[in-house]
Amino acid sequence: MTAPVAPTTVEITKIEASTLTAAPRPRRISPRTAVLIAVCVLWLAVFAFSHGQGTDTLPTASLTDVHGFFDTVKEWVADNRSSNVVLLALDVVRIVINAVVQALLSLLAATPYGLGYPEIGWLGSTLLFGWIAWVCGNGRVAALTVGFLVVIGVQGLYLEAMQTLAITFAAVFFALVIGIPVGIWTGRSRRVERVLTPVLDFMQTMPTFVYLAPLALIFLIGPAAAVIATLIYAAPPVIRLTAHGVRDIPESIDESVASLGATPRQRLRTVVLPLARTSIVLGINQTTMAALSMVTIAALIAAPGLGQVVVQALQSLNVGRAFNAGLAVVLLAIVLDRVTTAIGRRADPAVVAARRTAAVLPRRIAYGTGAAIALAAIFLSRSQLWAAVFPAQIEIGDLIESAVNTASAWVNTTFGGLTSALQEVVTTALINPLQALLEQSPIVVVMAAFTVIAFVAGRATLAGATLAGMVVVWLLGVWGPSMITLASTLVATVLTVAIALVLGVWMGRVPRVDAAIRPILDAAQTMPAFVYLVPFFGLFGPNRFTAIVAAVIYAAPISIKIVADAIRQLPETLGEVLLSTGSSPWQAVTKVQLPMIRHAITLAVNQALIYVLSMVVIGGLVGGGGLGYLVVAGFVQTDLFGKGLAAGLAIVIWGMLLDRTTQAFAHRTPLAPTAPPAPARRLRRSTTRTPRTATA
Repeated sequence: MTAPVAPTTVEITKIEASTLTAAPRPRRISPRTAVLIAVCVLWLAVFAFSHGQGTDTLPTASLTDVHGFFDTVKEWVADNRSSNVVLLALDVVRIVINAVVQALLSLLAATPYGLGYPEIGWLGSTLLFGWIAWVCGNGRVAALTVGFLVVIGVQGLYLEAMQTLAITFAAVFFALVIGIPVGIWTGRSRRVERVLTPVLDFMQTMPTFVYLAPLALIFLIGPAAAVIATLIYAAPPVIRLTAHGVRDIPESIDESVASLGATPRQRLRTVVLPLARTSIVLGINQTTMAALSMVTIAALIAAPGLGQVVVQALQSLNVGRAFNAGLAVVLLAIVLDRVTTAIGRRADPAVVAARRTAAVLPRRIAYGTGAAIALAAIFLSRSQLWAAVFPAQIEIGDLIESAVNTASAWVNTTFGGLTSALQEVVTTALINPLQALLEQSPIVVVMAAFTVIAFVAGRATLAGATLAGMVVVWLLGVWGPSMITLASTLVATVLTVAIALVLGVWMGRVPRVDAAIRPILDAAQTMPAFVYLVPFFGLFGPNRFTAIVAAVIYAAPISIKIVADAIRQLPETLGEVLLSTGSSPWQAVTKVQLPMIRHAITLAVNQALIYVLSMVVIGGLVGGGGLGYLVVAGFVQTDLFGKGLAAGLAIVIWGMLLDRTTQAFAHRTPLAPTAPPAPARRLRRSTTRTPRTATA
């Protein structure tokens, strides 16, 4: 009996090529594309004949009855804070959170009594954090922690850094206390997962700027409102990743433990938490980084720390001071990221097993010696002034500020013509025309156009929701500023996606480029949003172009990685097939690879829109205008509180509409036809064995 002969490599390539060619080829213009083109053409035609008619003519400083209603609500809350039951209950929450924050501030930053020195001075806190990083991570992370904290002290910002850390730790504490149990519950109950998933989606897609004002109204301006705002932003990652880790535990293991008579609490302690530990620690890392990012933004509601320095520097146009504080924020972010990442690696079961088999006594002696040094440093920081407050003699913050201001002035003088030309080209060619189209078109036409686009993306339900959302924005009295923000968002998204396609395809096709660029993208994703404003603020000055450029840089990393990963997941033999057909690299990318990753590109557009919208709003601090400006004005001008709150609601509505529309496009986009690599590798191995089989 003759053994079956496996296909050769050439035959496999032909099979995969036929699979790819047999996939349905997209038509040049689909019905949906035709409808979208028709909508754009009709919109331009109407704009040409009726621009300036039926538009929003409300001046920026004018108020409507809706804004007055929000002001009335604010006054009612202020008048009934000590008598309303709900407000009294919320006030208890504020008191508890304030107590935790004040305790951490007294420990690390300054006590509210006496000379105002911290319970643990800079020397004690630096060595204590270094020892914790050593015990939880390794020696390199400990050295990096101590070194970067000393650098922050030399920058003259040690006190502000400790204030930022105190509020971050408080927010992370509450996020973990709430998030881990909720994540375990979500992972073990499909019903809870279905209920909670839309809530988490809403919390993560909502721009961070918008819920500061309502929280400041209820919990008053200060650390409590900042911690709760940070909690809303930072809790979803740990909930999702904890649920993911619990859900991935094989049911057979849980059932085996249950069959032995273990109680639910015993199963949780001995099975669920140990097996989900790696995912939970990753969630702690993500929550910590999100908390640090939000704490800097919460400076707008008087949260102390580095965010306050950045905001004040941006408002006073002091580029050097903003850079100095932004650098300290980046160093703090790197420390927190490396420490929590090292903890995550230590949680890996293989590492845990290796540490158990290693010699324990020398490690314990070393840790004990380190603890003794840290305790000695804490004692000195409580008894010696030089160890309590970072020595001013070695601070060079003023020199850094002066040097950066001088460099900024030199760059503006030397390259002012180039930057102005670039700014003028983008503003004239992209921003102004699109903003004019949105602002000067009749409101009914804009609503109709976006409703049809939503219908094409997701049918009647999404179209109805889009129309209702835009009507609410119009009723809020912020239609004009919404169009300014929408124009900036769309321009920044187009630029972001263009960069993502170029770099993403390059990284996906060339592994060496991916290895060089990906660490930069990972580092960029850990930086707080405020930091992105600083360099472009010094380069382009306070205007909406600065906000757009910062938004592009902020949103680009996630979109680039989505495109690169999609290119890399295409069948390995696709490149060989394209070369055998004589395709050039340009033809291979534009005719085959990009059409095959349309689904990933749509997801990249979705993420770019959400990231850009949140950053464009923050750009209101540097003259970005639109809704961001109104939100910032609502914080600092009492008579604009109602309009700032209305602007925040409009941002939420636009964020939800853009997110749902792009997600609907992504769901309707067909996935790429792929030939799984695993079967191909098995066939190749069988091919190499064929000659031996035939010989036998």
